[in-house]
Amino acid sequence: MSGRVSIIELKETILKDNDKDAEDLRETLKKQKTFYLNVMSSPGSGKTTTILNILKRLPEDIKAAVMEADIDSDVDAVKIEEAGVRSIQLHTAGMCHLDADMSRQGLRELPSEDYDFVILENVGNLVCPAEFDTGAAKNLVILSLTEGDDKPLKYPLMFEKSDVVLINKVDAAPVFDFDFERANRDIQKRHPGVPVFPLSSKTGEGYEALMEWLVREIRQWNN
Repeated sequence: MSGRVSIIELKETILKDNDKDAEDLRETLKKQKTFYLNVMSSPGSGKTTTILNILKRLPEDIKAAVMEADIDSDVDAVKIEEAGVRSIQLHTAGMCHLDADMSRQGLRELPSEDYDFVILENVGNLVCPAEFDTGAAKNLVILSLTEGDDKPLKYPLMFEKSDVVLINKVDAAPVFDFDFERANRDIQKRHPGVPVFPLSSKTGEGYEALMEWLVREIRQWNN
């Protein structure tokens, strides 16, 4: 015997399999005319509040639902239901992300074919959710002003995978030393041309521009 052993890079294999599964799911959602939006950010960035503000600004002809992914609890899903929107809670059993198969399970439960627009609020962190394609049509990343302007440099993959970035809680700018030019420059370095919207759920700043972008994307996908 040569003493040589086979080495299998499990993460590479898992990601490759998931990418294929995600493409299949995306094709299915395209055919049934369901726009699936994956919302990613760190905990406390304002994901749920932003989602609620998006939902109340949607045109009446766009029927929406939300999937909440967390390691435990149903706090956010209850908030969405109380706002009058269909919501389901996905528990990840300790996993820090959702992948395509987990997405499919949740979408089947809704069921997704009953909706024009489904939002996934992914597990809150800036690392592993970016590694796994969920099958979403678009990835929305929220960077809270309170987190600091260096996050695009520290967590490059998250911003490379983004299709749109929200700089949230801009009403707190007078209190925090946040360099908007630096943040935008570093975001563009990670993903050239990605749209960036400064946003405040407290004042409503930025929502008109965000909704114009989002509704256009939903209608284009569902045509």
